[in-house]
Amino acid sequence: MSKQGAFDLASGVGGKIGKDEVLSAVDKYEKYHGYYGGEEEERKNNYTDMVNKYYDLCTSFYEYGWGESFHFAPRWKGESLQESIKRHEHFLALQLGLKSGQKVLDVGCGIGGPLREIARFSSTSVTGLNNNEYQISRGQVLNRKVGLDQTCNFVKGDFMKMPFPDNSFDAVYAIEATCHAPDPVGCYKEIYRVLKPGQCFAVYEWCMTDAYNPNNEEQKRIKAEIELGNGLPEIRSTQQCLEAAKKAGFEVVWDKDLAEDSPVSWYLPLDTSHFSLSSFRLTAVGRLFTRNLVSALEYVGLAPKGSQRVQAFLEKAAEGLVGGAKKGIFTPMYFFLVRKPITDSQ
Repeated sequence: MSKQGAFDLASGVGGKIGKDEVLSAVDKYEKYHGYYGGEEEERKNNYTDMVNKYYDLCTSFYEYGWGESFHFAPRWKGESLQESIKRHEHFLALQLGLKSGQKVLDVGCGIGGPLREIARFSSTSVTGLNNNEYQISRGQVLNRKVGLDQTCNFVKGDFMKMPFPDNSFDAVYAIEATCHAPDPVGCYKEIYRVLKPGQCFAVYEWCMTDAYNPNNEEQKRIKAEIELGNGLPEIRSTQQCLEAAKKAGFEVVWDKDLAEDSPVSWYLPLDTSHFSLSSFRLTAVGRLFTRNLVSALEYVGLAPKGSQRVQAFLEKAAEGLVGGAKKGIFTPMYFFLVRKPITDSQ
């Protein structure tokens, strides 16, 4: 890895949190979670603080490991991780039937990797909604870098209380983001409100599958690891998510767990038994290298105190994700396409 890559990782940890406050932020973040004895209700009541702390602490690690798009994807044999991620984004745009000149909303847009890819693929104007200042500032830099700052933008706001008028967008999508919502019905209702009648919302949700047994201690531990490592108030079932969309007023067009038919397992980049040069940083050897790198950067003062702790709970998340996938109890790509009726009865 280049010196610039190491510097970017070190300087980014903490986001908008003061470097001398990172360690205490890690302490507070961890205490929200069941893995450390935290309660689900507290996570839901304090989801804004919890999720903001999570992305301030983790964004630089995500960008270092995954690039600009922080999500998984079904994958074909012979296809690279980055190729599968782009295809997953294109699939979403095609399902929405995006057309040149449309106004599109990306709910929980991260630093805008999918936003930029979808905008270029479909010639649309995409607005990214995000409640994290650090990710927005990073996304704005990347938009300017590729010349999309005039047609695509970022808005700071909570997806439970969106700062947009009714019927503002021709299409809405969310990629592994609305799983952070404390209440899916409330979140989907806001999406319903800002979407134009007759138009569609497409989403990839993180969900527990029908195989999950809440009375199984090992499965409960795996669920808690995923929640800790990914800033989630709780992980809902696929049926809970689909029912929430119906309660919000949407008509279901179709739904499917896209992980089920993936020729190459979506979790392969995180599986320590797998090695890949194209996604080296995510492999066991790459993660060991990163662990030692972060330790060294923290020791010399380039990275703030607490950086190793962030790396540790992200490692725990990877263990939970792989464990959940192998047992068939978790999916990061439950997809559904829903439509707002032309006659809005709400």
